Amino acid sequence: DQLDIISMAETTMMPEEIELEMAKIQRLREVLVRRESELRFMMDDIQLCKDIMNLKKELQTLVAVPEKEKTKMDKQREDELIQKIHRLVQKRDFLVDDAEVERLREKEEDKEMAEFLRTKLKPLDKATQSPTSSPAEKKVEPPPSKPTIAKAGLAIIKDCCGATQCNIM
Repeated sequence: DQLDIISMAETTMMPEEIELEMAKIQRLREVLVRRESELRFMMDDIQLCKDIMNLKKELQTLVAVPEKEKTKMDKQREDELIQKIHRLVQKRDFLVDDAEVERLREKEEDKEMAEFLRTKLKPLDKATQSPTSSPAEKKVEPPPSKPTIAKAGLAIIKDCCGATQCNIM
């Protein structure tokens, strides 16, 4: 009698299959949002590094002037530049820390999602298995891993003004 119900959904799909597909689409959306966030971290890092580099060039120009020839304004500008560079480096350190916290949070979410999909797929596999198919269980693959900031961007971020010294620093 359930066939009498008219639905916009395909009649060949079971509700469990629809739920599973929706979960996969949600997962894909999360991966894309994460990637966008990583790219924003990277763009912010690049801009901070450029700003630091420009300030350091200006500071090097001032430092190259012999101490006897420096005006009071030159000395003040040196101090200002040092303070600005220090603030930008601190800002960059916070950015790197935020990226790492985000990466760890995402890793935990990935574990939870993989477990959720495993529990969802097991009942679905049993329901959709034909009686003639082999009794061997299908392997449940975890959701596709996304490029993480740890694999790509974090190395770039830390190499530029971060944990390891780069050309700028």
